[in-house]
Amino acid sequence: MIKRILIVGFGSIGKRHLRLARELLPHAEIGVLRHKAESVVPEGADFMFTTMSEALIFSPNLAIIASPASFHLSHAIPLAEAGIHLLIEKPISTTSEGIEDLTEACKNQNVVISIGYNFRFLKSLQEFKSIIDSEMIGSIWSVRCEVGQYLPSWRPDGDYRKGVSAQNFLGGGALLELSHEIDYLRWIFGEVDWVQATLTKQSDLEIDVEDTAHLFIGFAAKDSGRQILASVNLDFIRHDTTRICTVIGKLGSLRWNGIGGTLEHWAIGTQGWQEIYRDESPRDESYIAEWKHLIHCIEEESQAMITPEDGLKVLQIIESARAASETKSQVKIGSFN
Repeated sequence: MIKRILIVGFGSIGKRHLRLARELLPHAEIGVLRHKAESVVPEGADFMFTTMSEALIFSPNLAIIASPASFHLSHAIPLAEAGIHLLIEKPISTTSEGIEDLTEACKNQNVVISIGYNFRFLKSLQEFKSIIDSEMIGSIWSVRCEVGQYLPSWRPDGDYRKGVSAQNFLGGGALLELSHEIDYLRWIFGEVDWVQATLTKQSDLEIDVEDTAHLFIGFAAKDSGRQILASVNLDFIRHDTTRICTVIGKLGSLRWNGIGGTLEHWAIGTQGWQEIYRDESPRDESYIAEWKHLIHCIEEESQAMITPEDGLKVLQIIESARAASETKSQVKIGSFN
């Protein structure tokens, strides 16, 4: 069913999607849309376009939106209106404004749309969620989540100052760039009720966005009436690259290490962590699973697992966190609009 694919944007993630598209759908025609004039068609692609009009004439069945987040909706909406299925890289946009228009266009044209929070396809994170849901560590009391990496080391072959992450008008900053954490916490623990936050630029990096975000989150109360509380620390400044989530429960603790793909358990009454799971899949594995899921949804005309509503919920938390940081107060999700 997928005979023509369009890749919108050709940064590092756009290049990854081009490579995966060629591997998974070797007979498909692939076009790349980038607004920077370029005469050479990228290896693995068949066509290069510089305008949306040219891309629409190509008439793709599927488009991957891998441009900077501030342009996602302006690229995605005309494609959705043309009936083209979509995978939009995270975050879905930089603000919640306009997402309803995208959702309506997809509904009207029966477009399958997925948002690129590919961490949900990580086997280690799926196992983490499964164990939590099984209540192996009992009722959840608290969550500690942190992710950080020194921004210049992300893509050492380029100038970090010119990258999306470093620039506000392109949708950079720790909150948007590291929003995987906000998405997977919602996925595992449910809707967020309120947030407190401090957003700062702590380093001497030459960027015009926050390099550090400290969030304190309260999830909607469960049947017990107790709110699960989470601290979430996101940054561009630490040299010891880290991605960890620790869940503290009544019967012990569970720790996910997203760098090593491991799960560790500290059972009640014991004196140390025990590794209980390790996933050594290559980095592409979650992206491949994401692609296969999307292809299946297109073939079956079914809704993708990660919807525009999920993308919107993440942005509402981010917008509330910005409001909380500015007002130095606890903010109910969406209440500041």
